[in-house]
Amino acid sequence: MRIDIITCLPKLLESPFGHSILQRAQDKGIVEVVVHDLRAYALNKQKQLDDYAYGGGAGMVMQIEPIDNCITALKAKRTYDEVIYMTPDGETLNQQMANELSLRGNLIILCGHYKGVDERVRELFITREISIGDYVLSGGELGAAVLSDAIIRLIPGVLSDETSALTDSFQDNLLAPPVYTRPAEYKGMTVPEVLLSGHEKKIEEWRFQQSLDRTKSRRPDLLED
Repeated sequence: MRIDIITCLPKLLESPFGHSILQRAQDKGIVEVVVHDLRAYALNKQKQLDDYAYGGGAGMVMQIEPIDNCITALKAKRTYDEVIYMTPDGETLNQQMANELSLRGNLIILCGHYKGVDERVRELFITREISIGDYVLSGGELGAAVLSDAIIRLIPGVLSDETSALTDSFQDNLLAPPVYTRPAEYKGMTVPEVLLSGHEKKIEEWRFQQSLDRTKSRRPDLLED
């Protein structure tokens, strides 16, 4: 998989992709993440990317020409399955969406900024609009990093134990069960005996029931699906 991220603030994305699982996925050659500085596609010497909104109002709007230039240049080199725009009014990211996108080949992620992009960008280029929650950030960079992380960790070979991703919260619309490690007793608190029993079937039954109970208590809306 290749993910091309278009942003006017590329340095914001250096850390998320330079450590831990996302870095190892790139080092293994499983995924390629390329961050593009939108200012390289600006039309003037000032590297301007924004302008005033027609009709007035507070805030600036990202211009269409630099975005067009960048996306057109990328599409001239390869085919993309989705061109995603990170925006507060997009579909809310969930695990099922991450599962679906992890099966794609190449993705473009456009990070919004200021008051957003010229609406014609959305009409001409964007195939999917995604939000990471009902709140507003200063730009789409952190959202792009969150989306990329959720996708990449699902790709076979990225995690050392591939079954780990299948038991994460929100897979099968259930929250993950509680987990424990050594020591078996700490300050009077003990690990449930079933987890020490070695009885695989009973352990799986316990984990499922714990997942179900936790979901009913904390996120009953997930069970409605």
